[in-house]
Amino acid sequence: MSTSLSDIAERYVHLVLAIGQHDPSYVDAYYGPPAWQRDAAAAHRSLPQIGQDIVAALAQLDGGEAGTDQETRLRATNLRTQLLSMQMKVAMLGGAKPGFDEESARLYDAVSPHHTRAWYEAIVAQVADLLPGSGTVSARVQEFRRQFVIPPERLQAVMQAAIEAGRERTLRYIALPPEEDFVLEFVTDKSWSGYNWYKGNYQSVIQINTDLPIYIDRAVDLGCHEAYPGHHVYNVLLERDLVRGKRWMEYCVYPLFSPQSLIAEGTANHGIELCFTDAERLAFEQQVLFPLAGLDPALAPRYLALNRLLAQLAYADNDIARQYLEGGLDKEEAVEWLVNVRLYPAEKAAQRLQFYDEMRAYVINYNLGQDMAKAWVERQGGTRAQHWAAFRQLMSSPRTPAGLLD
Repeated sequence: MSTSLSDIAERYVHLVLAIGQHDPSYVDAYYGPPAWQRDAAAAHRSLPQIGQDIVAALAQLDGGEAGTDQETRLRATNLRTQLLSMQMKVAMLGGAKPGFDEESARLYDAVSPHHTRAWYEAIVAQVADLLPGSGTVSARVQEFRRQFVIPPERLQAVMQAAIEAGRERTLRYIALPPEEDFVLEFVTDKSWSGYNWYKGNYQSVIQINTDLPIYIDRAVDLGCHEAYPGHHVYNVLLERDLVRGKRWMEYCVYPLFSPQSLIAEGTANHGIELCFTDAERLAFEQQVLFPLAGLDPALAPRYLALNRLLAQLAYADNDIARQYLEGGLDKEEAVEWLVNVRLYPAEKAAQRLQFYDEMRAYVINYNLGQDMAKAWVERQGGTRAQHWAAFRQLMSSPRTPAGLLD
């Protein structure tokens, strides 16, 4: 079975690279043999040819002997799930227009719950109680948050401090190669707020988008999510433990629009609270980040309380995206939801619509992925050390989103 899986894994990598010729954003990271990339570019296989080869790879997987150990079974299941996701991606590149839930189920192996506007408005009412005054709740939130913008000239120092704090906490529980490192860059004209570009050899480029004001809470969020213990650590573990350690070549490539992204985004978001309890985060921000940013630390507790309420509105992103992409909301209506339900500033709402247009159902990977990763991690034990051990296992083993429900 191991030889057969290795053959299928190599075939899988070639398929990912072939799809990448039709959608350059599909291949998020690749550090396999350079010749395979050159071959994919030279061949530029058609979508029907790719589709046929996916079917053949699935048949080859079905024809193998069942694995006797859990690791082999998990690996085979993961390959199957990734290949099935590929079929949906190829169909969409060929013009298929699935509904939002079908797209998320087939691309990411998960479906987000639906909530009504009234469900979110009950949370908005709690925000209104926290920030009493005149004007809309959204306007009050934006007015309050203006006190927490990191001055551009202080952004580098604040981000570096946040990333280093996440790294120090991560290293208490997860050993990393001594040569692992990253480069931090600030960019503009993006639909996202942060991105990790993994380059292989345990190196990442982490980019932070400065199109919009960056608030002080985003330093910890982005630092943990993009670097430690999030995407950078995730990719380092995959390269060291699976690609180099086990020669599982399927992990030398990362197809963005695939179930792997729910695991990647979910663990990156869960890693924030794994690194910092609310009390630890408050202390770190008050004692380190607020002074570095030149902000008043006395305002931090109320700001943390606001952000805890705003986090409960996270699934509104999914519901707004679903209605917008399916035609239930036009652009103006979607912006209104984003401003008055999700409580985004108007400029952030416009950027978010651009993200929905580009990434579609990918949005579920952040909030639903976080909740699924958290639930799985916490089922593995009750102590913080056990949670970190489970978190590390989840990031460096062939788990699927559906498998997180077991």
